[in-house]
Amino acid sequence: MKNPQEQLNALRIAYTQQLPSRVEQIEAMWNQLLASLEKSIAVEEGESGRVGKDNTKFLFSPHHPITASPPLPLSEASSLLVTLHNLTHRLAGSGATFGFLTLGNAARTLELVFKAMLECGDLPTSEQQAQILVLLGVLKHAASEICLLSTQELSVNLPLTLPPLPESDNRLIFLVEDDPLLSQDLVLQIGCFGYDVRAFNEFVELQDAIAQTPPAAVIMDVVFPEDNLAGPKTITQIQKGREQPLPVVFISCRNDLTARLQAVRAGGKAYFPKPINIGELIDALDSLTAPQTPEPYRILIVDDDASLATFYSLTLEQAGMMTVAIADPLQVMQPLIEFRPDLILMDMYMPGCDGLELASVIRQQPAYMGIPIVFLSVETDFNKQLTAIQLGGDDFLTKPILPHHLVASVMPRVQRSRLLRSVMVRDSLTGLLNHTTIKEQLSIEVQRASRENTTVAFAMIDIDDFKSVNDTYGHLTGDRVLKSLSRLLQQRLRKTDITGRYGGEEFAIILPHTDGLTAVKVLNRIREGFAKVRQQSEGAEFSVTFSCGVAVFPSVVDATQLNEAADKALYEAKRHGRNKVVIANS
Repeated sequence: MKNPQEQLNALRIAYTQQLPSRVEQIEAMWNQLLASLEKSIAVEEGESGRVGKDNTKFLFSPHHPITASPPLPLSEASSLLVTLHNLTHRLAGSGATFGFLTLGNAARTLELVFKAMLECGDLPTSEQQAQILVLLGVLKHAASEICLLSTQELSVNLPLTLPPLPESDNRLIFLVEDDPLLSQDLVLQIGCFGYDVRAFNEFVELQDAIAQTPPAAVIMDVVFPEDNLAGPKTITQIQKGREQPLPVVFISCRNDLTARLQAVRAGGKAYFPKPINIGELIDALDSLTAPQTPEPYRILIVDDDASLATFYSLTLEQAGMMTVAIADPLQVMQPLIEFRPDLILMDMYMPGCDGLELASVIRQQPAYMGIPIVFLSVETDFNKQLTAIQLGGDDFLTKPILPHHLVASVMPRVQRSRLLRSVMVRDSLTGLLNHTTIKEQLSIEVQRASRENTTVAFAMIDIDDFKSVNDTYGHLTGDRVLKSLSRLLQQRLRKTDITGRYGGEEFAIILPHTDGLTAVKVLNRIREGFAKVRQQSEGAEFSVTFSCGVAVFPSVVDATQLNEAADKALYEAKRHGRNKVVIANS
């Protein structure tokens, strides 16, 4: 598969091969317009409109606002003029973006001439016709010069931003503990949260294992029979000479400043006195081992120039983003629903539906009010740019846009967008999707499964006797129990599964492409693991269980009924003794 740079070079070469036909289309349209004008002028006085300057006639109202689309249905000539404006607008933006400034400038000058004719509503004067003829000659010459360039000359290195290398999802933990019972218990407890834990009681074995397979993190006791600070001393020796130090968490029966200080000097990232709070330990491991590469930003590109849209797409993808590009603005709703973009890049002038109209349509839907819309255009009129922003846009980028400028402009806006959206759609305690958002996602996944003729399972989880947890241990402990379950769900489910807090002690899970038996098997494993987790509150230890109801589409025909069926199955699990997973009847 070609790398992004090779794809961009191939796109640039393909663009030059299309140039002759693009220029010929503009010239043919202009000749067709001239022929239409000759017919109009031959019409008797008053039939086509009132007389204008140079005894020419208005083909349409001079007060009609300029628009790139839809074409003005008032005469053949006016429709051709709008088409010419669209064609030269596209060529002006794409030519300069691909690095052909002479071509872009010639197309831009032609575009401005056609734009002026549209704004005043007059037929082109003989002087304007002569000017356009000259500009067409310049455009044809610029295109022919580009077509003479060699493949090597066209394959230039464009200044793009390379994405960081993704980090591996390493879940291997090395545990060094000389108490066999505690070691066994920690292996079981940490393993419930999706980690692969290997226990050692000999330092030599640990060093050999690290040399063979570096772990995501090391959990090291401080005190051993040979030395009450043997743990930090051993870690100090292991870290010597390593380019990338291993993340280390210390555990100990000691809680004095000396022990903690030695742990910090050895590079310890966290310190937990015994008895160990397993929830806090997992929090520390999550922080140390979670991949630093965030989910790629999603950018929706709407531009009727397919080559230009592809150029933007490749540029942003090389910067580590995900993109979907559409050339028809009337097809925007499907990717809005399914792709869930963090930002929309939209051309301002498009046939069929211009960017201003499309932005207004998007902004009228509450679900998409917060998505930034950045307009792309060769438009330099500040007042028109301001109008675009007033009608729903967040910013305006003027073509041509260099690749690194595009990335630099998109990145901060999309970062702010995702942060704001996270606050709006996620539960503040657990970090999972909130009630409204998880229900919206269920509807989306059911629609997708219906189109693709696949299955989707939906599960409702409720923590058993949660009120007694709050009453006995307090609401802060109850919150920790909720967080421990949310963490377990996030770690034991697939990245494609969607998890939300439905309300109180209830959770909801969407499992795309999953049948009922598989869903029950997965959720039973999580249920069994959660029951093994020891919850703690001021020295007291207790365990908690949950009940679960599962329903599956298409056995249940829509999202609303799927929700109701899973809720009834959850009630059945409660009624039959709790700590069960029950699947709904079809």
